[in-house]
Amino acid sequence: MALLKVKFDLKKRVKLAQMVWLMCWLSIMAGVLVFSLGLFYKIELHKRSELMDNNESHFVPNLLIGVGLAACGINAFGGKICYDSLDSSKFTKWKAVLKPFLFCCLLFNALLFFTALLCFTMRIPLQFILAEGLKNSMKYYKDTDVPGRCYMKRTVDLMQMEFHCCGNKNYKDWFEIQWISNRYLDFSSKKVKDRINSNVDGQYLVNGVPFSCCNPSSPRPCIHYQVTNSSAHYSYDHHTEELNIWKHGCREALVSYYGGLMNTIGVVVLLVTVLQVGVMVGLQYVNTSLSTLVNPEDPESESEGWILEKTVKETFTDVITKMKAMGKGNRVERYPPYQLVVTNRIATLKPLVHPYTQQTHNTAVVHSWSMDTWTDCSHTSTAICDACSGGGQQA
Repeated sequence: MALLKVKFDLKKRVKLAQMVWLMCWLSIMAGVLVFSLGLFYKIELHKRSELMDNNESHFVPNLLIGVGLAACGINAFGGKICYDSLDSSKFTKWKAVLKPFLFCCLLFNALLFFTALLCFTMRIPLQFILAEGLKNSMKYYKDTDVPGRCYMKRTVDLMQMEFHCCGNKNYKDWFEIQWISNRYLDFSSKKVKDRINSNVDGQYLVNGVPFSCCNPSSPRPCIHYQVTNSSAHYSYDHHTEELNIWKHGCREALVSYYGGLMNTIGVVVLLVTVLQVGVMVGLQYVNTSLSTLVNPEDPESESEGWILEKTVKETFTDVITKMKAMGKGNRVERYPPYQLVVTNRIATLKPLVHPYTQQTHNTAVVHSWSMDTWTDCSHTSTAICDACSGGGQQA
């Protein structure tokens, strides 16, 4: 029994083709939207590529761009088929390619769904990519005179001001690295020497943060040096007073920003997937309704359309059976299809019963030879020659 069988006349078939044609054009616009979102996300990542540990984060935007372009091409082709289906004579040329095209649509829908899942799970790899990337960016913050790193300070400062964040995990990360260039340190000063000698790595560490960590909404002038030294500032206690620098880390801020963006894109891709499924179902109805015309010579005759020719269970069973048949076709038969039986000096090849299926070979033909006429084995098979010496089964 066909799944979701519907009867069609000419008027219904025309409306169906027009509706699917319109859905194809909507899907083309949706493909352009997915392409644009992928391009926008790629640009956003590229703007802060120096803060990323590697280029793995660009896989999803590249996939979105590819999926968007593929959606435009697939739906343009589907729209052409729907347009030609209004004329049964033009539709004939598409019959041979429609089933493979529908199978491609099914694979494309699976790819769309997979892309949506990647968008929703992008937050997890971003955590690791940004954790290492921000750590390196902060380490190179002071290298304003080093080629290839001279813009790192500007990049980090702009990021902290834009996302209202400070450090990697929090503002205390700046206490653990030297973020002031040696160019601006007076090495003849005993204070500088003592601070450098106070740690194993020989770095100039301070309990301060860059100016970009300052919160402009604070009424008090920004305290970004000696942040944890309450005695260094008048009427200040860093344990009880609200700090006038951003306290949460930039990794959390960036993951929240990119994660929210990817969640939005994931929802859009899911909606596009639903639309694509509708297009695929509509094309299947167009195909089956035109293939089952009561009178193919009369375009106005009635017909039937369906999604699947059989039920879901029967279709699944047929697919499994075909896959098993393909597997058997590629497998070497371990049991010969014939058995040699010798009776009264007469050798007979009989079909062999398969030990598992208990069935004989469908195309088996019984052959018999008189062993009295055999003078040599040049005209016989090895198996029959063995029977001459008693190798065959005696009846």
